[in-house]
Amino acid sequence: MTTTFPKYESYKDSGVDWIGAIPAHWGLKKNKFLLTEKKNTVGKNSSNFTLLSLTLQGVIARDMENPQGKFPAEFNTYKIVKPDDLIFCLFDVEETPRTVGHANQTGMITGAYEIFECGSEIDSRYFYYYYLSLDFDKRLQPLYSGLRKVIKIDAFLGTKSPIPSIEEQKRIVEFLDRTTTDIDRAIAQKQRLIELLQEQKAIAINQAVTKGLNPNVPMQDSGIEWLGKIPKYWKVCALSYVAHLTAGGTPDRSKSQYWNGSIPWLKTGEINYNEITTSEEFITNQGLRNSSAKLASPSTILMAMYGQGVTRGRVAILGIEAAFNQACLAITPHSCLQTKYLYYYLQSAYSFVRDFGNETSQMNLSSGSIGKIRILIPSYEEQSLISQFLDQKIVEFNEGISKQEEMIDSLVLLKQTFIAEAVTGKIKV
Repeated sequence: MTTTFPKYESYKDSGVDWIGAIPAHWGLKKNKFLLTEKKNTVGKNSSNFTLLSLTLQGVIARDMENPQGKFPAEFNTYKIVKPDDLIFCLFDVEETPRTVGHANQTGMITGAYEIFECGSEIDSRYFYYYYLSLDFDKRLQPLYSGLRKVIKIDAFLGTKSPIPSIEEQKRIVEFLDRTTTDIDRAIAQKQRLIELLQEQKAIAINQAVTKGLNPNVPMQDSGIEWLGKIPKYWKVCALSYVAHLTAGGTPDRSKSQYWNGSIPWLKTGEINYNEITTSEEFITNQGLRNSSAKLASPSTILMAMYGQGVTRGRVAILGIEAAFNQACLAITPHSCLQTKYLYYYLQSAYSFVRDFGNETSQMNLSSGSIGKIRILIPSYEEQSLISQFLDQKIVEFNEGISKQEEMIDSLVLLKQTFIAEAVTGKIKV
């Protein structure tokens, strides 16, 4: 990228490892001479302020009509934020998705963050882009202290930042605003294409497992609202009649001898329309014997019975022998039903399954309710043909999705490179 943009006439060593060389005419100053910390809080006037959050998408207003996440009992200690203020999260820096933000509106934000106003030498947008470039790969590591990787305020204010002229800062900001907007637009187009491919994949699965592969076969009413018409010679019965259902269990967490063994132990978070070939945790034989945990064989289908959002109702196929927790259900088809066909069928039924027969306030599923799900059963030969057809189609869809994801990764990297090189003068804009 740098070969397509001119460079400055001469450079000098900044003396700061994470900056490197900067244009010879640029300055370097400690942040304490460039920023003024703001500590004003809303006090009892929180109702007059918009609640803001620091996110990967920038500083955004929280939706208080449809609130998500946790909120404090009161907001008295929240800090006042005004347009062009800079917001820094200087704790848990390594784990925090985004540690710098630029405010575009008046509002309030958690008092745990540091708020700064830029002096006359600094365009706040330039300073935001500069610290965003450092945040991409957490280059402020030398400033961390303590287990929580905190950057103390004195260390941050004692850090030097590159200072072009205010005119150059504005040119850099204009260039980056324009360039990043174009890249973000291209990324959004790729993401939309991925959504369309996912939708087409879901349609292909649903069509194959509920209508078959031959569009000319006679149809009959299934008697099931969400299924509609189905091939005339297909059978319909409850899942419990054609498969064995087994709920899992969890060894006692307080007993260390039950954990860190050799037996894979699975949770609902590992179930995501995939073949499971490894696990995040392992239990011992003793843990398996002394708990309600069960072993499932390869080719068993696992379903998530618990979980908020999209987790509940998802399925996966085991590629290994593994135990599983009480939030998972193992489904082993009888001889009349092919595992891969049932796996695809349960994928197609996801929207219906996840809200079927909920029996608790947590909207969890039970093995009893899952057993009542109606299953379509073509002949075994047709099940095999459907599975083979979908195996191939899924590969094609996934390859298309992976290609778009790779292009998104390249665009994200290009965006980060533009920002990093523009704010440190590696390119002249």
